[in-house]
Amino acid sequence: MALSFSIACGESSPSLFLSAQVFLLRLIDKTLDRIKLNVADILSPRACIDPSSRVSSQNKFDDTAGDDDAEWWLETKDWFSGDGGLGGKGDPQAVYNALDGLLKGSLERLRTMRGSISLVGTSDAACISRAGYREHFSTLRKLCAEGKVEAALWLRQKMIQRGVVPDVVSHNYLMNGLCKSGKLEKADSLFEEMQEIGPHPNCVTYNSYIKGYCLASNVDKALFLFSYMVNAGVQPNRITCNILVHALCNRGLVEDAREVLGKIIDEDGDSVSSDLITLTILMDGFFKNGNMVEALHIWNKMSRDYKKVDLVAYNVLVHGFCSNGEIKHAYASFCEMLKRGFLPDVFTYNTLISCLCKEGNFSEASDIHNLMSESEVPPDQISYKTIIQGLCIQGDAIRANEFLQQMLDNSMVPDPLIWNCLIDGYGRSGDINKAFSIKDQMLAFGIAPNVFTYNALIRAQLQKENTDGACLLKKEMQLKGIFADVVTYNLLIGNACNLGEISSALQLYDEMRRTGCQADVITYSELIRGYCIRGDMDRAEELFTQLGKSGIPIDHVPFKIIFNTYGRMWQHEKAINLYHKWMTRSN
Repeated sequence: MALSFSIACGESSPSLFLSAQVFLLRLIDKTLDRIKLNVADILSPRACIDPSSRVSSQNKFDDTAGDDDAEWWLETKDWFSGDGGLGGKGDPQAVYNALDGLLKGSLERLRTMRGSISLVGTSDAACISRAGYREHFSTLRKLCAEGKVEAALWLRQKMIQRGVVPDVVSHNYLMNGLCKSGKLEKADSLFEEMQEIGPHPNCVTYNSYIKGYCLASNVDKALFLFSYMVNAGVQPNRITCNILVHALCNRGLVEDAREVLGKIIDEDGDSVSSDLITLTILMDGFFKNGNMVEALHIWNKMSRDYKKVDLVAYNVLVHGFCSNGEIKHAYASFCEMLKRGFLPDVFTYNTLISCLCKEGNFSEASDIHNLMSESEVPPDQISYKTIIQGLCIQGDAIRANEFLQQMLDNSMVPDPLIWNCLIDGYGRSGDINKAFSIKDQMLAFGIAPNVFTYNALIRAQLQKENTDGACLLKKEMQLKGIFADVVTYNLLIGNACNLGEISSALQLYDEMRRTGCQADVITYSELIRGYCIRGDMDRAEELFTQLGKSGIPIDHVPFKIIFNTYGRMWQHEKAINLYHKWMTRSN
């Protein structure tokens, strides 16, 4: 108890006034301790206490109390003596009343003195608060760094309740933690409290706050905060600029990004300037918008103003050329990198491989892939996935399998998507045995098949007209706890319709709805096609109308199926009516 009073009073302060207050608190504290020691004597109806033991106990306390409070202690001792004016009869009720009055008075004095100590002068109080709570500031920041923002908020609240407001650095930790975790409502509340009770937000506070709303895709709110920041007299810095420019470019608002950049520079051209990072973000934005002229204008400015453009800027340049179909210019930039001493990284190579695969130039993509290993830049999962996926789409599953084996030889276990690409590639090429072999190899490396794996195998079985095999795969999925998705059902429904088994298709459709799997436009198109094959046009049009009311995005395929069927049946009037209905809906 004595320790808590000392801490509360700020014992470490050199102020004489505080020393006097601490001294009084100690005396009262000792009084309370003495009461606890002698409460049995006070309440006892007998006065048979051994005097020597009382003297011994008193001497121990006197030694602790010191000479300064001897007189005060004698008065207290006499008041609590064995007689106490009760003639040795020990009236318990009177003692209780006296004890109660003493305790209430002492506690009231403690409360008053504690309040006065907290108001002793701004400088002394601040000194005491900072000294006593510096460790709490450190704890608060550590909690935020560990992601325990709720605990940090609780600690802040407790500190404020005791009259200590954490500094702006601690508040910045809190703001950053709240915004990173997406708790923007609490960030709003924290920001308002900072304006009300302090400390006032600084540039770091605003940067975290603005970035939080940018991450939440609320750029309008971020721009509002930026305006509020400027109006509040807080000068933005380069980080503010980069956050806003990046967010605006991601939304395709490149001109707005350039306007914001210009505004920040105009506010204070000396302390804030467009640095290499800002210009790189802006250049990337123009490339993504297809505005190569502006992008290259920024590149020329960067090359002129910043003699040492970095690898990131070159990667953006190469990616920009590739995304706009300028592979020759991308190669030229690649060569320029090497001439200027920049070693391309895995991102540079992956960009070129992806561009070449999209153009169908798998031979050059393979050469770039081999160049990576020769340049001591080991290909990663993305490098292999890009080229394996491209080769499988082209129908060259054998070459794709060679790259997969390279991964395994390099102790890289492919992720499920790569395995599934290869299984689907072999399935589409008609080599179903090899597809199942890849699945077994996948299991051997500890990768569990998922719904995409089974969909690829089901498609391969149906392509071989093996309906029973496809149904067995669906049952195997269920036994392993893998739920069939809309692709699974569409494959099986489409196959049933091809065979003219519309009842089986409807059973699958009902099962699909029972399991909570939502039908899409392909599901309806397959069922409509099944009814058209049977010549049941009324039911086909009924499904077509149902599809229109379902809210599912619809394309021209179901309309075209019914329209062509009416044409083959020489029912041109119905075909024209359907056409008018479709055009009316489209308008």
